[in-house]
Amino acid sequence: MIKFFRQSYIIQYIVLALLAIALWIPAFLSGAVDMTLTSPVTPIYNWFSGLLDASSLAMLITAFVLMVLEALFFNSILVANQIISKVSTMGAFVFLLFMNLTLTQTGFFPFALSLVFVLALIHICFLIYQTSNPEIYLFNAGVCLALATMCYFPLIVLVLWVIASLIVSHFSSMRLQIIPIIGFLFPYFIYFGAAFLFGDLPSVLHAYADYFTGFHLTASGFSGRYVALFIVLAVSVVLPLFNGRNFSFEKSVPVRSKMTMTIILLLFSIFLLFIGGNPLIHGLIFLAFSIIVSYELSYVDKTGPANVVLSIFVILVFLNRYLLKIF
Repeated sequence: MIKFFRQSYIIQYIVLALLAIALWIPAFLSGAVDMTLTSPVTPIYNWFSGLLDASSLAMLITAFVLMVLEALFFNSILVANQIISKVSTMGAFVFLLFMNLTLTQTGFFPFALSLVFVLALIHICFLIYQTSNPEIYLFNAGVCLALATMCYFPLIVLVLWVIASLIVSHFSSMRLQIIPIIGFLFPYFIYFGAAFLFGDLPSVLHAYADYFTGFHLTASGFSGRYVALFIVLAVSVVLPLFNGRNFSFEKSVPVRSKMTMTIILLLFSIFLLFIGGNPLIHGLIFLAFSIIVSYELSYVDKTGPANVVLSIFVILVFLNRYLLKIF
């Protein structure tokens, strides 16, 4: 299985399409859409959900197409940044598994929409390491993050991740750290300006104030099964990173730096699990896992044991989806 997805021919894309359909069949059969309540702090998500609210089928189809396109985008980002090999569909395969690990994740919800902008943000931050003039990249990173928060506002915590990425990339001057903040504020300036001209700006500002004053961390969304799931995923995903002897290539400095950024991203994603609600819909942790696992499976030398573990993992995903329905 690993060697199969280390290649990129038409047959791999056919298998990926079949995999995506198989993962989403239960969602289409149930026809249920768990619609998240809209909020003034998520204007982009509000607009899309308003368009699709009339038809649950249209909402599911849109979410499915979006997820497939994001899988291809994710794969191209990993290829461009040498996290997987140039001719590979490993990234798309792993993305489909982790971002559709449970039935809860197969739907139209804020993080699923924000993921387009989050992927663009990660790609830009990875590229910062490879340039001596990062100003335009930093501004674009801020814009992408702002658009992501307009779909799923808790991602505002990634402002700190962008700054941490700058430090990893050896760009630690105060001037450079301010640029992504300026880029972040630019879309909000447009949003607040439009609210002032055509809407109710005081109500919008009040909604943001309420969000911050009412914010608190909680573990109420967790149950024993969720804790067990995240522990198993964390152990199986992170530990192989520290056993470099299993990898068949010499990691370059840029790749090591990008994986360091990913580990920091993973730490921020753990923080998001405690902001309330079902932790499965705070999907940043699954995105971080997807990057790490794609990297591991693309370069692991001894594929025999890895194939066994991966096959068991895929079987368990489908057993849960069609029979056990634990998550």
